[in-house]
Amino acid sequence: MLTRIDHIGIACFDLDKTVEFYRATYGFEVFHTEVNEEQGVREAMLKINETSDGGASYLQLLEPTREDSAVGKWLAKNGEGVHHIAFGTADVDADAADIRGKGVRVLYDEPRIGSMGSRITFLHPKDCHGVLTELVTSAPQATHE
Repeated sequence: MLTRIDHIGIACFDLDKTVEFYRATYGFEVFHTEVNEEQGVREAMLKINETSDGGASYLQLLEPTREDSAVGKWLAKNGEGVHHIAFGTADVDADAADIRGKGVRVLYDEPRIGSMGSRITFLHPKDCHGVLTELVTSAPQATHE
């Protein structure tokens, strides 16, 4: 069952400049940064708020590290802007199978590792009214005693 909007992915040409815009304009601060070599992106997660299911909602800013990455190709075609929307789920495998059973193409046979150790898969935008849609199961967060 999808429980929340996990994040909105925004493709950008210059990650540092885009982070500064969101910090200066809205007061959002960087929660996490990483480079995902497999997906060819450098990213920053800006936390917007906590959610009732223990997760959070973020803006994910994505800068391609190579032109042939999915985000690099998307930017070349579309320019900067909203790249995808991601919904949080406790079980990405089960929800992807359920959605696949409803005739929506799931882009990965098995979920992959995403931001902050999450498990992710994507749904084909042509089956989702033009919106690239991601399903995310967050990695367990360490607890402090």
